[in-house]
Amino acid sequence: MITIKSKQEIRILREGGKILAEILAKIARQAKPGITTADLEKMACDLIGAAGGRPSFKGYQSLLDDKPFPTALCASINDEVVHAPAIPARTLEDGDIIGLDLGMEYPYKKNKNGYYTDMAVTLGVGKIDKEAAELIAVTRESLELAIKKIKPGNTINDIGRTVQQFAESKGFAVVRELVGHGVGYDVHEEPRVPNYEVPEKSPENAVLKPGMVIAVEPMVNRGGWKVKTGPDDFTILTADGSLSAHFEHTIAVTEDEYLVLTEL
Repeated sequence: MITIKSKQEIRILREGGKILAEILAKIARQAKPGITTADLEKMACDLIGAAGGRPSFKGYQSLLDDKPFPTALCASINDEVVHAPAIPARTLEDGDIIGLDLGMEYPYKKNKNGYYTDMAVTLGVGKIDKEAAELIAVTRESLELAIKKIKPGNTINDIGRTVQQFAESKGFAVVRELVGHGVGYDVHEEPRVPNYEVPEKSPENAVLKPGMVIAVEPMVNRGGWKVKTGPDDFTILTADGSLSAHFEHTIAVTEDEYLVLTEL
């Protein structure tokens, strides 16, 4: 079921989303050669706790019998698309690209539910090559273009079609097995938000309505669109070993347009 958030709830989500954006920006500035993903994980946990939030990925299980996700931060390097735990520690090297994905429940109080926001950025570590820089730029721009399609009366396809057409026009491929999602009351909610076009009459092609809150997150590969799961059962990698980039914002549908909740 797709949930509709009240204006007051969206105000709280915006407050939490801005804090999350500030935290992720601080973490991103430290993603330099020689630092470890465990260093970035500690920073994420410390900053979220100090802000009055709770890391929403750490301990998360999509199903009751799933293995809990071990870290607050997803730190996906090079051919890792998403969901790479930050621990065990890995040292960042010059020329790497890293996707940093972070979610937060805010405000966090025992026995009282907060509200969830989610965002991701991909950046170069040190000096990266031209192809990696182009992949990052195209993925970022595909998200920016898709956000502009968010308004009441438009559909999920307006988002997915925009990402797919732009990425493919630049010679890249969008991941099909993973999609964006609703968010706010929980880490993952309906609707699914694909980064590609679905059949117009598909139930997935939901109409956007005021009060909907969605996480739009293009995942774009340098090579083919297929992915595989790594031996840790969490990390998703490109099937062909090509580079991948990931950007994400949490966005509310307003009465006439959209509000990006996870921007500074």
